[in-house]
Amino acid sequence: MKNHYRVVALFLFLIALGGCATSGNYKEKDQSLAEDTFKPLSSPEFNIPIVINKEVEAFIRYFQTSNRRHFVRWLERSERYIPMMQEILAQNNLPTDLVYMAMIESGFNTSAYSRARAVGPWQFIKGTASRYGLKINWWVDERRDPTKSTLAASMYLKDLYDMFDSWLLAAAGYNAGENKIKRAIVKHNTEDFWEMTNHRYLRKETKQYIPKLIAAALIAKNPPKYGFTNLEYQDPLEFETITVTEPTDLRTLAQMLVSPYEDIKILNPELLRWCTPPDTPEYTLRIPKGKKEVFEAKALEGEPQSKEKTIFHSHKIKQGDTLYQIARTYGIQVSPIIEMNKLKSTHTLRPGQFLIIPVKAKSSDQQT
Repeated sequence: MKNHYRVVALFLFLIALGGCATSGNYKEKDQSLAEDTFKPLSSPEFNIPIVINKEVEAFIRYFQTSNRRHFVRWLERSERYIPMMQEILAQNNLPTDLVYMAMIESGFNTSAYSRARAVGPWQFIKGTASRYGLKINWWVDERRDPTKSTLAASMYLKDLYDMFDSWLLAAAGYNAGENKIKRAIVKHNTEDFWEMTNHRYLRKETKQYIPKLIAAALIAKNPPKYGFTNLEYQDPLEFETITVTEPTDLRTLAQMLVSPYEDIKILNPELLRWCTPPDTPEYTLRIPKGKKEVFEAKALEGEPQSKEKTIFHSHKIKQGDTLYQIARTYGIQVSPIIEMNKLKSTHTLRPGQFLIIPVKAKSSDQQT
């Protein structure tokens, strides 16, 4: 009988041992898979979900190697815009680490232009830009304005988060469009971005968007850790604003402020021509910090009114017209016509095409 109990006990022990072994192996396998695929990084340094997996690691290597030259430029340019952009994100109660979306979208390049005709640091297409209040016309493209485009991106991201309750899906929706992500959720019955990437429905670009974002954030927060040293960061944007009440030639303004023309252009990248829109009664311009007092003093002296103003003529091109003939007709140089109309060549004129001709005129001439 004692032997019987021993056999039963041994049998139960072996069953338990076998069960434990099976359970242990299952957990081990599951844990191994998780470690190979997902490594959630919980850190106060980040306020978006950071997961390190093979896709993220692949983009880290990509930025370190074949795309290194571009990524260095992105890092060095980032300090010019990140403080201002993060302030806007924070004011709208959004995670400030979403700023790295602008890094992977454009490298913080206000002039960035994609094959899909997306423009500016946040790469807005025209329809979405208009939906969120960005003005686009002959004179201005506010998608290139780092302040206004960041505010528009904040509103869009907030709407996306309200739809998906996930910052990763919000970011994916920013890339693919919200309807694409909505359909992916229904099609695959999941709200997990990483699970969605196991299926073919999302485009490769969208599947790579989140790993690319995480990789960029990881490196940008600690460049030396990933081999990026001796970076020459650009200074943060520092400026003051003024309001002009008439079309203002940026070159004339630069001369008045004793500032380089390029500095004025860099601070106002949304202006597509070299002046403020003539159909806008008041326009707010950014000028270098410390120059507002100079502007106000010159304005009190009446200097802007005593300077030459710019009037804009519409010229319809006729057969045989050349830029040199047109410039001579209006008494100006060829270069302002090329710059105003964004002409890539002096030989691209077409009969019937209209050109905007900027002509200097004394204020007294404009009263007649």
